[in-house]
Amino acid sequence: MDGLKILGLAAIAAICFAVTIPKTEAQVSVNIGVAPECPYGYYDAPPYDCAPYGYYGPEWFTGGVFIGAGPWFHGPSNFHGKVNNSYHPEHGYKGPVPNRGEKPEPAKRVDSAHFKGNEERDGRGHASEPKR
Repeated sequence: MDGLKILGLAAIAAICFAVTIPKTEAQVSVNIGVAPECPYGYYDAPPYDCAPYGYYGPEWFTGGVFIGAGPWFHGPSNFHGKVNNSYHPEHGYKGPVPNRGEKPEPAKRVDSAHFKGNEERDGRGHASEPKR
């Protein structure tokens, strides 16, 4: 009988503790900072270095301003734009790239007449099938 009383008191104590424990909700916060300031855009994958002139096609720019890529992409959800991946380090490019904060050279306008794209990408870092 004493064992039953102890078991009953333990159960009541456990219920009291469970009722008085405050409930907490998990909060997840991700701070990616500001987008890199690059004259011809930045790569859409970490470490988000500046991309050289010729990597992005004209559809990646509005009024001469880069629409963003990766976590800072602010184009339409169904966006697909051409890139020249021969200017990407993952494809072996080791040539010069602009530094953050540099201004674009006036002679290097991003337009369809001078751009040679070989891959289509969405703004979030994924290669996509070309539109037909």
